[in-house]
Amino acid sequence: MITGAYAREMARYNRWQNSQLSGFLQGLSHKSLVRDRHAFFGSIMGTANHLLWGDWIWISRFDQGPGPGGGIPESVSICDDLSDWLPLRDEIDARISAWADTLGDDQLSGLFTWYSAAKESDVTKPYAQCVIHMFNHQTHHRGQLHQMLTEAGSDAPVSDLVFLPEDA
Repeated sequence: MITGAYAREMARYNRWQNSQLSGFLQGLSHKSLVRDRHAFFGSIMGTANHLLWGDWIWISRFDQGPGPGGGIPESVSICDDLSDWLPLRDEIDARISAWADTLGDDQLSGLFTWYSAAKESDVTKPYAQCVIHMFNHQTHHRGQLHQMLTEAGSDAPVSDLVFLPEDA
């Protein structure tokens, strides 16, 4: 289905996207970041928090490291502001990259089991599908952030994978 090289490319893309996103978020006032924009996770900050939480929960499953705690309802408030969010975003992106750097193709052909608090049970799915899901979830919510940034009068990151710089 996918390879370790795919995961490494997507981890690189994730870091590039979040690096760009961080710059645009820093260009907004706190009031603009927390304003309810009637999005699924409310505000730009709520959506950025959920995106971070989702990455954190998945990488903790993959690398067996610490997770964020809480569930989806708490995901929107893991960081009060960008001064907390920015370093945590960098930390989680580094974990995703470090994990992807060790991911072999054989591992991706197996099954993956984790405890889902949302389902209140263990779930087993193909490992490759779980990896694809993590990267797809990122893209989905960054798309929502792109929309909200535009509505807030900000520019938004270039998001085309084909424009990922070689040195990113």
